[in-house]
Amino acid sequence: MAVRHRLIRRSPEVVWKILADAERYGDWVVGTSQAELDEGLWPEVGAALRYEIRIGPITLHNQTVVRRSEPPTILELEADSGPLGTARIAMELRSWGEHTLIILDEHPLRGAGGVLHNPLLDAAQQIRSRAMLARLARLCEQDEGPSGITPDPRRPRPHTA
Repeated sequence: MAVRHRLIRRSPEVVWKILADAERYGDWVVGTSQAELDEGLWPEVGAALRYEIRIGPITLHNQTVVRRSEPPTILELEADSGPLGTARIAMELRSWGEHTLIILDEHPLRGAGGVLHNPLLDAAQQIRSRAMLARLARLCEQDEGPSGITPDPRRPRPHTA
């Protein structure tokens, strides 16, 4: 089981905005590419994203489903990695003064990941979780604009008169 935490120098509302943006999922989740909405309205319960994960020469087609969503404090996901099984990814956002303490708890639920779960895989998961929280913190702490969120350069900007 991998439990990590990180202080993000933004309010829980700003952190939630990043978590709630389905198009930004691949920006903070390590290993994902081509994330897109599969069903529902992210991050409402039952909404799902589909994406690819590349591990060396292997490409897995995965889906993540929202299992619990209590904006702006709780987001729990179930990631389905096909033959590798499923994992529970729970994020709790706590106010810490004017900042956010995020607690990430990720562990296997079903399938091969649960059967093969061992201390070596836990260590690898800790490294991945640390990188994931660092990416999320960078996205949230970028200081351009009143929300603390830098506009995604891949998205067209609205024209203003």
